[in-house]
Amino acid sequence: MKRKILGAILLPALAIGGLLSIIALKSDIKRNSIPDAANAGLTVPSGFSAVMIADNLGGVRHIAVTPQNEIYARLRGLEKGKGTLLLHQNGDKAEVKMAFGNFAGTGVALKNGYLYASSDEEVFRFKLNANNEVVDPNNPEKIVTGLLSRGEHEAKAITVDNAGHLYVNIGAYSNACQVKDRQKGSPGQKGCPILDSAGGIWQFSASKLNQHYGDGVRYATGLRNVVGLDWNKQNNQLYVMQHGRDQLHDLFPQYYDQKQSAELPAEFMYALKKGDNAGWPYMYYDQVKHQKILMPEYGGDGKKLGGQNAINPVAAYPGHLAPDGLLFYTGNQFPARYKNGAFIAFHGSWNRAPEPQAGYFVVFQPFVNGKPSGKWEVFADGFAGTAQDKAKGNAMRRPCGLAQGPDGSLYISDDNKGSIYKITYKK
Repeated sequence: MKRKILGAILLPALAIGGLLSIIALKSDIKRNSIPDAANAGLTVPSGFSAVMIADNLGGVRHIAVTPQNEIYARLRGLEKGKGTLLLHQNGDKAEVKMAFGNFAGTGVALKNGYLYASSDEEVFRFKLNANNEVVDPNNPEKIVTGLLSRGEHEAKAITVDNAGHLYVNIGAYSNACQVKDRQKGSPGQKGCPILDSAGGIWQFSASKLNQHYGDGVRYATGLRNVVGLDWNKQNNQLYVMQHGRDQLHDLFPQYYDQKQSAELPAEFMYALKKGDNAGWPYMYYDQVKHQKILMPEYGGDGKKLGGQNAINPVAAYPGHLAPDGLLFYTGNQFPARYKNGAFIAFHGSWNRAPEPQAGYFVVFQPFVNGKPSGKWEVFADGFAGTAQDKAKGNAMRRPCGLAQGPDGSLYISDDNKGSIYKITYKK
């Protein structure tokens, strides 16, 4: 039977007490959905409603909502010379109240009276007043500087914990650490020197100025690229979404056919602790076999196991869907089953040919006692537009950032048309 990307899907083995448990899942995007026209073109579960509160803002990446219900939005490119927007909400509309910062980028976080924002090479913070408005928009403090940005996986996603630590993703400027990147048959570099300064999560002080690599700690390594990350308050741990590698068939056609390359390897979720190694570039995770597989660049053939010293993912998803946003829902507006679960924004694929392109949706991953449990569900879909546009990868909109409002509403950003959606629930 032909396996469909949105059909019956198995989540990976979950590492619990050192034992693996395989859970068979299905994803059904039509279950409890309501008409597109009623929800700004989106399909959402019954009881939920969606509105587009802002549009044409520029490439909106990650977002944060203040206790006063205003929205900070980071832009991937400068708009009129500015890279951060503050939007004020009035009913179902949000208008730009202020634009500031002469640097574009992805990451944004609100913590302890500061707004943190990242460019592709630095992390800044702005002092906030009692209303969580930036006090001096023209003079941010520079927290971290000199981070690598070499034109591939350069986005610096960030989060801040409750102990005064800042976490920064530094993506690998490579697909699989080949001697010649993305060249057919090129072997992997011995020792992968990229891991010295990229391919992992770095931890810095959230309050110390002008930090460099030497001032931080390589918190976790072996991560090809992470754009979605969040601090799970339920178990006080960092969770990240890994972008799996590309081009298995293009680079090693002797081991992989086009269909395998379109669907492998998994995009997956890690629960990280200090010192963890996720195994890139020496292994990838096969969500069909539920195994860690040795990379072909390092002697693999699609069958040999690898990553014996690497941690296991806690959940896995279809390949190439590009998870760019992660949010643990802690609000009380949504039904109780959503509390402490994870929302994931999948930006959408570009490299599933000859299979249809896929993703461009937001999914919900249930959690129980701080661990993924049960099937993942497509929560909000329709961003891409028509089914034909989606299959061809010509998406109208692509979800990227996620944020929770003070009333428990869910906000979703789109970095293609520059839209922001608000999803609410009424009993």
